[in-house]
Amino acid sequence: MKIACIGGGPASLYFSLLAKKSHPDWDVTVYEQNPDNVTWGFGVVFSDETMENFKDADYETYKAITDSFVHWDDIDVFHKGQKITSSGHGFAGMQRLKLLQILEARAKELGVTMVHDVIVDSLDDHQDADLIVAGDGIASFIRDQHVDEFGSDVVMRPNKFTWLGSTKAFDTFTFYFNKNDDGLFRAHCYQYLPGQSTFIIETTEDTWRKAGLDKATEEDTVAYCSKVFEKELGDDHLITNNSVWRTFPRVKNAKYYHKNIVLLGDALHTAHFSIGSGTKLAMEDAVALHEAMEENPGDLSKALPAFQEKREPDVDSLQRAAQVSMEWFENVERYHEVMEPMQFSYALLTRSLRINHENLGLRDKDLLDQVDNWIADKAAEQSGVAREKETPPPIFTPFKLRDMVLENRIAVSPMCMYSAEDGLIGDWHLVHLGSRAMGGAGLIMSESTAISRDGRITPGCAGMYNDDHVPAWSRVVDYVHQNSGAKIGMQLSHAGRKASTKLQWEGGEQAPLTDGEGAWPIMAASPMPYSANNPTPKEMTRDDMDQVRDDFVAAARRAEQAGFDMIELHCAHGYLLNTFISPKTNTRSDKYGGSMENRLKYPLEVFKAMRAVWPAEKPMSVRVSANDWIEDGITPIDTVEIAKAFKAAGCDILDVSSGQVVSEEQPEYGRLFQLPFSDLVRMEADMPTMTVGNIQSYADANSIIASGRGDICVIARMHLFDPYWTRHAANELGYDMEMPNQYKSVQEYTPRWT
Repeated sequence: MKIACIGGGPASLYFSLLAKKSHPDWDVTVYEQNPDNVTWGFGVVFSDETMENFKDADYETYKAITDSFVHWDDIDVFHKGQKITSSGHGFAGMQRLKLLQILEARAKELGVTMVHDVIVDSLDDHQDADLIVAGDGIASFIRDQHVDEFGSDVVMRPNKFTWLGSTKAFDTFTFYFNKNDDGLFRAHCYQYLPGQSTFIIETTEDTWRKAGLDKATEEDTVAYCSKVFEKELGDDHLITNNSVWRTFPRVKNAKYYHKNIVLLGDALHTAHFSIGSGTKLAMEDAVALHEAMEENPGDLSKALPAFQEKREPDVDSLQRAAQVSMEWFENVERYHEVMEPMQFSYALLTRSLRINHENLGLRDKDLLDQVDNWIADKAAEQSGVAREKETPPPIFTPFKLRDMVLENRIAVSPMCMYSAEDGLIGDWHLVHLGSRAMGGAGLIMSESTAISRDGRITPGCAGMYNDDHVPAWSRVVDYVHQNSGAKIGMQLSHAGRKASTKLQWEGGEQAPLTDGEGAWPIMAASPMPYSANNPTPKEMTRDDMDQVRDDFVAAARRAEQAGFDMIELHCAHGYLLNTFISPKTNTRSDKYGGSMENRLKYPLEVFKAMRAVWPAEKPMSVRVSANDWIEDGITPIDTVEIAKAFKAAGCDILDVSSGQVVSEEQPEYGRLFQLPFSDLVRMEADMPTMTVGNIQSYADANSIIASGRGDICVIARMHLFDPYWTRHAANELGYDMEMPNQYKSVQEYTPRWT
């Protein structure tokens, strides 16, 4: 086989030596534009875990690389004059040039042909190659020539950064956050050779321009940055190596190969420098491609798809981690002023979700204990509840909204059961909600509860639209209050254009009822059907708006009669009030359409009317869709404005969800995928939040609370799977949670799970 590797970075070099090692008879050539022993940048970072993955691929390379490492275990975060140190992380750094030299030397030893100082800008001279490896970096010309075929997606991120070096020898991975009159600068620093360190400086474009760095030479950059970090550098100085200011390109590709061309490394994907995984990804690409070719000998038509199938899940996972890490650093101004050093440092350490509460405890128990104590102190201050003798995990700290005090931060999400009759709930709802209260959750939310018969999603939806509903709900509320420490809230809604559909297991929201099945009229802000399957709703008149507002008020009154501790106004997921808020569902030309201010008028009117009759000592929340997941829809930034408007109207906490507004949405699912929206609202609107979205583990829930990204974790599917999720969390975390008298016999019981 004849293989041409375009680009002499870690991906191409590592693949070339692996291929040649397995097949000495293959013709493998690497073409690199830089002269021999020349590269840009300073150091690269590996975790101890990463290097173990390379041991079996080629031990000689592994040994040469690890012998060149500078090791450290600690991360230092400097914030507001304090240093917070976290141990147990296991990192190693080395000179980028040294890494390339090791890989190239090993490749040559195995018989790979190296061609330096040649710019390849066309594949015409490589038509005879059986395989072309595009390892030509972030600005890959090969990728750019086949954008459609690869499904390339390159996004230039907003921040500016410059990759500098320093003579300062860092013995930890160090983060500095220094502010001057121009703005905030962050520095990512680590040692890669004795007495030599990488010193990446990052800032916003606004600060960069204000500082005049948009016109700076390398010398100007060094002079300015040396002043910003004068105290930290001391007698040491900064070093340049093609240290121009750049913007980071986030690179993704839907397809990893085209014909006989395969992308590797930065040409295929990028990972922000804040997680230090670009070289790791590149070398792991090389291993995966080599393995796929060995498993499909002589058949690239099978090997290249196998490579993508094998590699894509890991790449997607790491890119998601890199994305949230990148966004944290891009928006660090959001946290810098309002957070105290302990929480700020914890938020930094857990930003990418690769380290969560549990994992941090395994690395550095002393630091985790400090974090837990800090959170417990703040919770006691916020709630007025005296601290427990033993420091609780963050999710087991109290939280207060008006006069309602939750004993922990776990809430059962509103989940439709489709088991009511003309809105009237029964035994199913008592057992469903009662069991979750017994299961230890601090807050139980009713399912989406209709404020009118025509406001139901389906014939099986719960209601609070006539007086007969009150005793049925009172039965549930009384049970929760009498048999648990939980509080219970009611979510009130009108389904709007999603009304009059079949039960979820009969087709759901895109399966409308027929007249013969008892269909009822539907309405919305504008006459736009939810999908091609759904009927067109009536555009609401002012009379309709008055009636719906009054129905919400009447339902709020009934919720108070039933004894609920809290009510929530549903303004999300494409239901009636949400159709006013989203520009994708509101095309009105009156005062309720057009600008955000106008689109919010009616939902705010409804909220204020409910707030006026709801007891002042009891809290109200609003559920919003923070992202419509479609072009020209509501964005997370819009949601900050929405949050501020509801806060001014008396909303105590925002329940931050997303999507389900339009049927053609394109959400980006993943672990904790909606958490950034809660984080944004909490920080930018200065408002407590309930956060939702694929929260599954106790460790993740603890991380959310401890990092200040949400105040209450709202959990749905895990509560369907395990009604006693919160109690099991307490057991797992060693927290002594009060048991009902009937269950106290199991306090000393140790369950066997296998």
